Parts: sequence; C-alpha cells; structure tokens
Amino acid sequence: MMADQTIARVEPVRTEAYLDFLQMLTGVGLVAFMWCHMILVASVNLDLGGGRVMNLIAYFFEATYMAQLGGPLIALTMVFHFVLAARKLPFRAREQKAMWRHTVNFNHTDTWLWIIQAVTAFIILIMGCIHMWTVLTDLPITAAKSAHRIQGGWWLLFYLFLLPMIELHVGIGIYRIGVKWGYIKRANRKVLHGFENKLTVIMIGIGLVTLFTFFFLVKAM
Repeated sequence: MMADQTIARVEPVRTEAYLDFLQMLTGVGLVAFMWCHMILVASVNLDLGGGRVMNLIAYFFEATYMAQLGGPLIALTMVFHFVLAARKLPFRAREQKAMWRHTVNFNHTDTWLWIIQAVTAFIILIMGCIHMWTVLTDLPITAAKSAHRIQGGWWLLFYLFLLPMIELHVGIGIYRIGVKWGYIKRANRKVLHGFENKLTVIMIGIGLVTLFTFFFLVKAM
C-alpha cells in the first residue's frame, strides 16, 4: 500500500518535470526565432531602405519553403508553449486578486517579472498570430510590401506596441529560464539581469530603427 502511494506521488511530479522541460525547450526555440527574425528584418537598414538585402533573404526563405513551412510551425510552437505556460497562470478572478495582493505585499523583483511575462504572453499570442497570418497570406515578402503595410492604416501603432511586448517577454523569459534551471545563481544574478535589461533595450532600439526605415525611407509598392 505504501509503495502504491509513493508511485502515485512520484508520477505527477515526473510529468510536471517533463512539461517544464518542454516549456523551457519551446521557449528557447521561440527566443532564438524572435532574435533571428529581428536581425533578418533589420537587414533593410543595411542599404538604407533600398530593400535589396532584405528581399534577397526573404527570397531564399521562400524558395526553400522555409517560410511557408516554418511560419505555421512557429505558430503551432507558440500556441503549444502558451498552453504549457498556462498551467501556472491564474485565470479565475479570485486567483488573480490573490496573486496581485501577494505580489504587491512581497514586492519581489522576480515576481513582478513573472507578472509582466504573463501579461505580455496574452498580448503576443493574439497580436503575433495576426502578424503571421497577414504576412504569410500575402507572399512573397518584400521590403516594399512591408513598407506599404506600415505606412498605411494602424499597422505602425500595432508594431510600436507589439515590439516592446515581445522583447520584454523574450528577455524576461531567458532570465527566468536561467534562474529556474540553475544557470543563473545568486552570485551572478545581478550582473546577468543587468545584461538581459541592456540586451532588451538594444533589441527594442533595433526594432524602432527598422520601423523608422520602413516608414520614412523604403518606397512602398
């Protein structure tokens, strides 16, 4: 009887460990994608908005079907990652109030970072899917098409809001993965947290410069 109870206690713990590992794995993959995506889109700055470099990169990804296959795969990974992370999110009003009360009372930096990450997750899930659907249903990707979208309607405001949400979520996510899995310890936490903050600011800066280039320098189609 005692052995059966021990097995019953161990199995849920083991399952949670596997799910946490999958959450970490998908999170790292999405972070890598976000940073690579930012750098590739920012290639439009290399020729001051001429778009030749960006168009060449986009053509490569489409000619090899990496965009057509990779886009839906990234979307599915993002949804899967959200489902895994949602296991620990407070969805009920009572849970949310209790979480907020404890966060304010303890006023712990890492807890506030978790709150920011949870809020930005919902925003990214919705806005990220809108962005991917818009881009992937209007192939091929070109600098002129991107400029046309950003220069018209509400898309500039859309990306100005989405950009910091993504970079905050990504930066905090990498930091929290490091803390949770033991790569970031008390001795180096302050230094690495500061590095994460600087990296987040740099990536937001690159994104803002890229939006400026699309809005003012690239000739729309």
